[in-house]
Amino acid sequence: MLNIFTLANGRLVQEEIEALEELSKFQPIWVDLESPTVEEKRWIKQYYGLSIPEDAMDEDIEESARFYEEDNGELHIRSDFLIDDDENPRSVRVAFILNQHNAELRSCGVLFSIHDEDVPVFRLLRMRARRAPGLIEDAKEVLLKLFDADAEYSADTLENIYDELESAGKKVLSGNVSDELAGEVLGLIARQEDLNGRIRRNVMDTRRAVSFMMRSRMLNAEQFEEARQILRDIESLDNHTAFLFEKINFLMAATVGFININQNKTIKIFSVASVALLPPTLIASVYGMNFKFMPELDWGYGYGFAIVLMMASALVPMWYFRRRGWLK
Repeated sequence: MLNIFTLANGRLVQEEIEALEELSKFQPIWVDLESPTVEEKRWIKQYYGLSIPEDAMDEDIEESARFYEEDNGELHIRSDFLIDDDENPRSVRVAFILNQHNAELRSCGVLFSIHDEDVPVFRLLRMRARRAPGLIEDAKEVLLKLFDADAEYSADTLENIYDELESAGKKVLSGNVSDELAGEVLGLIARQEDLNGRIRRNVMDTRRAVSFMMRSRMLNAEQFEEARQILRDIESLDNHTAFLFEKINFLMAATVGFININQNKTIKIFSVASVALLPPTLIASVYGMNFKFMPELDWGYGYGFAIVLMMASALVPMWYFRRRGWLK
């Protein structure tokens, strides 16, 4: 899908392009390619003179492969954006290309973004830019606002993680934790830990991208200050993710502790049962000896006496253990 965005009365207007000829009708500041086809890439190259690299969305993490400037003045930024999906939270790689200097090409002053699936941050920016006149002024502003919205989206997701952990904490700290409940809570905590780690990596990547924009001197004074504010917001998110990791570790340890307590209760019951059965076992062992001269061997009540003696020797320890509270 190929969408272009133009400015009209200070608002961002979206147009979906279905043919090469339609590109000449608009003067966009942002061209967004979601899962672009080979034909759509050809349109971009033919009309704007921009070649989209084949490795635009590779998973390289080296800074030299993700933030660089070509000899022709094209600025390339590859950044990850979070998708907080209940079933499959993930990060989506987005490649940005911005030509600021080569005025001979129609791509000059136009931001190009390439990604494989729709990103919530993009939808958020489109909605805001349609409703708030003057929010976007140029292509650089689009890129900055995307990173700003990404930091805000990460902050909202962190708040959701905290709420989920609060719910898990109430279940764990209630004091009555069954093995089934403990397993459920452990699964919830593990999911939140994974999402928190993704957010931490995401904000780190956003920090690197914004820092690169500041170093490249592509921003004016107002945009530079906005970029600094984004970095300050990211710093606060880093502290919050660290706090959530501590909370996750506490809840994980508490849940595992309750599982151990439940296991110890089971082991205690077996231990008490084995101790209670030792006296009957000893009596049975004595009367099972094959000595010729045993006083009860020819006694008519010997068998019943041995049975009663074994039962009494088992019940007396059980009564004692229960009185001491060891069976609770």
